[in-house]
Amino acid sequence: MKTLYAIQGTGNGHLSRARDIIPILKKKQLDLDILVSGTQADIQIPHPIKFQLKGWSFIFGKKGGVDVWRTFQKTNSARLQKEIKSIPVSDYDLIINDFEPVSAWASKLKQKQCVALSHQSAVLSPNAPMPKKPDPFGKMILQNYAPSTKRFGLHFKSYEENIFTPIIREEIRNVLTKEGGHYTVYLPSYSDKKIINILSKVKGINWEIFSKHNHSEYVSKNIRIQPINNEGFVQSMATSCGILCGAGFETPAEALYMKKKLLVIPMKGQFEQQCNGAALQEMGVPLIKSLKIKHIDQLKSWVEDNSRIEVDYPNITESIIDQILQESI
Repeated sequence: MKTLYAIQGTGNGHLSRARDIIPILKKKQLDLDILVSGTQADIQIPHPIKFQLKGWSFIFGKKGGVDVWRTFQKTNSARLQKEIKSIPVSDYDLIINDFEPVSAWASKLKQKQCVALSHQSAVLSPNAPMPKKPDPFGKMILQNYAPSTKRFGLHFKSYEENIFTPIIREEIRNVLTKEGGHYTVYLPSYSDKKIINILSKVKGINWEIFSKHNHSEYVSKNIRIQPINNEGFVQSMATSCGILCGAGFETPAEALYMKKKLLVIPMKGQFEQQCNGAALQEMGVPLIKSLKIKHIDQLKSWVEDNSRIEVDYPNITESIIDQILQESI
């Protein structure tokens, strides 16, 4: 069966998941092509990519949210339309899509079936937690960004049929965890200066910050800043006391799987992260709205609190793929 696996390349979560999904797809003896669109990823996949596209990416800012102006500047509608028309979706028997807009819209325009396998598919479920403050514009973007004909979702809990617990990559499942003497920090929508300014006020704590904004490692008092890299980040998480991160999906899920203390800060103006924040809070994970001085007491309280959230995330990746293939034949 000729199959196109299309992956969102903005951020690291989708590509991290793909590193485990692709070998399983290949194991099923599919005639597999891979498409990646987007920017700002720090992870590579060790497989040939047939279609490498710019797509439509949201650019991380440095003040806790999406940089709307830079996103607008980087969005070339003529190029995007050309990319959509260039993908020969009619050549494929099956298209599996992880929140990737080019192949999704190419499929919609050609009236071709497109199967979504993504966290975003689960977020849109009426049974999944929603933030108290409605965001109709953000929800509309999420609903229309990568349209599909069938949805398989991934979330922190299985809220309904066809919503599965997170795909935890093998390197996380296999890493040796221990309680070290530092906290791991990944907040790509904040500048290093902003993060250092706040975290330096929490005395006696060693912070390891992984940065999208800096290309060299340096130390400032009790804070170590280093460029984001997969191996270093995994080791830092595995040996940390706790993890401070945005309310994305993969990093919080991996932190919970490793039984690490977790604190999340949802990105401003990012509907998916607001939904994730609501889901994590429902599970008992603490959340602060922003990285500001007024929230420093909540940050200190989290450091002093040793409670953990228990989760059960079995390795069901292959069974999810089997179900997709069975229902797509």
